[in-house]
Amino acid sequence: MTKTTKCISPIDGSVYLERPVLSLTQATDAAADVRAAQPAWAARTLSERIELVRAAVAEVGRTTDRMAVELAHQMGRPVRYGGEFGGFEERAAYMAGVAETALAPITIEDSDAFLRQITREPHGVVLVVAPWNYPYMTAINTVAPALIAGNTVILKHAAQTLQVGERMAEAFHAAGIPAEVFRNMVLDHDTTSALISGRHVDFVNFTGSVAGGQAMERAAAGTFIPVSTELGGKDPGYVRADADLDAAVDTLIDGAMFNSGQCCCGIERIYVHDSLFNAFVEKAVALVRGYKLGNPLDPDTTIGPMAHVRFAKLARDQIEDAVAKGAMAHIDAFPEDDGGAYLTPQVLTNVTHEMDVMREETFGPVVGIMPVHDDEEAIALMNDSRFGLTASIWTRDTDAAAAIGARLQTGTVFMNRCDYLDPALCWTGCKDTGRGAGLSVLGFQALTRPKSYHLKKA
Repeated sequence: MTKTTKCISPIDGSVYLERPVLSLTQATDAAADVRAAQPAWAARTLSERIELVRAAVAEVGRTTDRMAVELAHQMGRPVRYGGEFGGFEERAAYMAGVAETALAPITIEDSDAFLRQITREPHGVVLVVAPWNYPYMTAINTVAPALIAGNTVILKHAAQTLQVGERMAEAFHAAGIPAEVFRNMVLDHDTTSALISGRHVDFVNFTGSVAGGQAMERAAAGTFIPVSTELGGKDPGYVRADADLDAAVDTLIDGAMFNSGQCCCGIERIYVHDSLFNAFVEKAVALVRGYKLGNPLDPDTTIGPMAHVRFAKLARDQIEDAVAKGAMAHIDAFPEDDGGAYLTPQVLTNVTHEMDVMREETFGPVVGIMPVHDDEEAIALMNDSRFGLTASIWTRDTDAAAAIGARLQTGTVFMNRCDYLDPALCWTGCKDTGRGAGLSVLGFQALTRPKSYHLKKA
């Protein structure tokens, strides 16, 4: 019997897609074809690879209306927000634009006596294991620069967003990228691990849970295959006494609730100077109470179901645990809350760091808000986490934000914004968020290896 994997739609719990899973033999044979295609792909000129990737991105852009509806079915994001093509295109375009500079040789000496130079070589076969929460944008972060740099790519997408891998493959192949150069595969966990441990790939990029990242590293143990991981976070916001209160409320609460809180860099905890605390909470609660929970295919819906019932259960468990320990839940259950994937967004106060909701990743539309007396207390609390992806500081004082940011254990520091990925800056994290360097010129360095030439001329 052929093993299959299913995408269960959060809209109604029905099976939206079901696909056969490749056997280990099928997967290794396919990986061998991808490896065999890599030298010819790398031999093409950089400009040709760039243009083909640009054309593939444009091909995806021709189906953005379909994209929004399909994402609603797969992971519950309301159609009113459109698909992901804006960010998808922005990231790919930036990487294409800096590729020539980022991949250029570093010439130490080019004289009558010597040529001394460092070049960048593609790793070979890059395995991209992509998540479901921003399935197009997270995939393109690595797919575009990997292909541009001369690697061939295997994309293994999450079961929740099986269709995204298929759509990307359709578009890339239609644009002229050979099927063996960019291959979408439906794989189970064991076969994915076997491809890594058996050295059928040369680089792994994984975005997902801490447990998933640990599984990738275990599979690669002893192979010396580089593993780049981005494993989520518990991202804090800090509102200083001099902050623009309205802007801070609007942006931080949106950062906590957008996509039903299912953002790796979403805001999960907020620390507010005690002089602004009551006003901040009042405005935040009013904002959340105005959300419309419902079917993501309804254009009036502003917050859809979580992607799966089990994700909603984790969020509910954290809320219940916090309330049992003394937290105050400010949002009464919405009528549409079904106890399953449709979850009432929640604002909590009277929270402490003894509660999971302030320490463990929630990945849902829930935020805890605490008062703080000064920068020192805020810094200590922001750093009191095993994660370190982003942190958001709200102030009118750039120098203060920079000084606070220098003391934060995080990958990105924002001032007066949050929940955004700037492709010109390195996307990275620390602690249990993992390690790696995505996008920016450093993304190209991660997806290639240095090769040195020391040529003594006759």
